Amino acid sequence: MAPITKIRVGHDDFCVSEELKNLERPERKAGAAVTFSGIVRADGDVTEMELEHYPGMTEKSLGEIVEKARARWSIEDVVVIHRVGKLAVGEQIVLTIVTSEHRREAFEASEFIMDWLKTEAPFWKKETRPSGAQWVDARESDDAAKARWE
Repeated sequence: MAPITKIRVGHDDFCVSEELKNLERPERKAGAAVTFSGIVRADGDVTEMELEHYPGMTEKSLGEIVEKARARWSIEDVVVIHRVGKLAVGEQIVLTIVTSEHRREAFEASEFIMDWLKTEAPFWKKETRPSGAQWVDARESDDAAKARWE
């Protein structure tokens, strides 16, 4: 059976354990499943984050990032879920799950996917503070994290 690739962008929250359970099947060879769940953090006085995307283009971009990871590592299943809309501090925003036979490949591929997602996927992010709302770009640290894979 072919590896699973699941990419979802939308408003709905996700359950990490349910997403892992959806990958279970007898023929799976993976001995490692690495999950990353990103949460809207209280960055200074941020009270809310709003994310917008371009439907179709965003999913295609995420698919291309997953394929780049597949070309570099021997990984099996990949799940990428990214939420959009208004999210409060503490809410889940992104989930990646990467499975592989061995943990190193799953860890590295998961990190790669997140580093590329943060800089290359077409999301627009607005942070709301008591002083008002402002659109923000990727941080220099995000660009540096992606650069290490190039």
